[in-house]
Amino acid sequence: MRGRGVARLAAVAAASGLVATGALVTAGPAAAEGAPQHRGGATATLGGLQTYDQAVIRENGSSQRVPAGLFEMPVEDGGTLQTYSVDLHNPTRKDASYQETPWSGTSLQGNRDAGKIRWILQHSYPQVNDLAALAEKAGAKSLTEQTAAAGTQVAIWRYSDRTEVEAVDPQAEKLADHLERSARHSAEPRASLTLEPPAVSGHPGERLGPVTVRTDAEAVTVTPPADSVTSGVKIVGKDGKPVKSAGNGTRLYFEVPKDAPDGTAALSVQASTTVPVGRAFTSESRSQTQILAGSSESTVSASATADWATEGAIPALSAVKNCAKSGVDITASNKGDQPFTFHLMEAEHTIEAGTSQTVTIPLQEDQAYDFTIQGPSGFEKRFTGMLDCRTEGAAIDTKAHPANEPRPASAGGTTGMGGGDLAETGSSGDTPLMIGVAVAFVVLGGAVVFLLRKKKDPAGTPAQGSTEK
Repeated sequence: MRGRGVARLAAVAAASGLVATGALVTAGPAAAEGAPQHRGGATATLGGLQTYDQAVIRENGSSQRVPAGLFEMPVEDGGTLQTYSVDLHNPTRKDASYQETPWSGTSLQGNRDAGKIRWILQHSYPQVNDLAALAEKAGAKSLTEQTAAAGTQVAIWRYSDRTEVEAVDPQAEKLADHLERSARHSAEPRASLTLEPPAVSGHPGERLGPVTVRTDAEAVTVTPPADSVTSGVKIVGKDGKPVKSAGNGTRLYFEVPKDAPDGTAALSVQASTTVPVGRAFTSESRSQTQILAGSSESTVSASATADWATEGAIPALSAVKNCAKSGVDITASNKGDQPFTFHLMEAEHTIEAGTSQTVTIPLQEDQAYDFTIQGPSGFEKRFTGMLDCRTEGAAIDTKAHPANEPRPASAGGTTGMGGGDLAETGSSGDTPLMIGVAVAFVVLGGAVVFLLRKKKDPAGTPAQGSTEK
């Protein structure tokens, strides 16, 4: 694992186009208020394993015992989630913040068996809480909550991580084998709540949008821009009437006064609902990707922004991870009357008036990114995150560890049964290296800034350019 970590760091440092070719500029206050990083849904905090037993990973002639079972995550603003891991060889970070994420932004992208994982979630514990019936189907004598959780997690790992793993308890192993044999493909569930698109633009005096609500909640509460009273910006429906609540498919618009100065505004929507089983959850702190096994009534939210100007280019920007292309997709639309031109990755991109374009920024696996895009009239959007698209097996550390020494970071990241196999935070003997890598990412993150600056063309017309990370 040490060698792989060093190789990854070297690859990041050498990545083409990821070091600034011009002056480095850090994001200012306006950038911090830029595009929402969360595309919508639930935001939760990892609380650690709650219901679990033991499993054994076998790789390269070595074996390692790890806890396997259900994590619990309290949801921001109310609710609780239960999740399993789909990222066996990465550590967990207790209290790490997680956000609901489409499969396309996780290691489930490209996994032909991702649908089978969702089927397992739908047909095992905790969705099936009749343990006697579940044991009978699996051919097991009996199951406890702990062994049912362990057997379910083992079956999931076999499909998510392609690794040889077995439950220590014989009855849990029977359940794992039954679930693996029985699994069928099931479609990815819809997000609990999103706004599409998350950014729009146009001229004052117009209705900017539409922004469409996508949710499985019965209704969502619509919150207008914070300064709507002074700015006069309203959130209205297609009939032009102010909207305070909405449902799935509702189209929302920013109604901007004709005399409004060039500016920006944001709306937010919130609801209480059960998040669909099978939704993925990721963290920007390099903690195991999770997949939802159960949800209480939980708070979900989403945001969208609008930018307007009287003339010139009027861009709207949004970003989303694209694991199929190993990068981040930047979608830029231009509702202005002049082209919007910028440079990214040593390439010039021009968004003609009334058109849109998606630019993919390639990144290394585990690459932290932080870049800012600037436009006319003070327009500025910042995008940050980390690309985590693959599960990768690490060499198993089989040497003996004293009872007070942190165990190898692997699945679970919390104290195991009988003294435990993992440290509470998922730390390990590789912690100094991981800290070194983290520091290097911070340094690179400072350098990895895409800044699109205004510059004058020969005729004196403002155009957009950039320095690149």
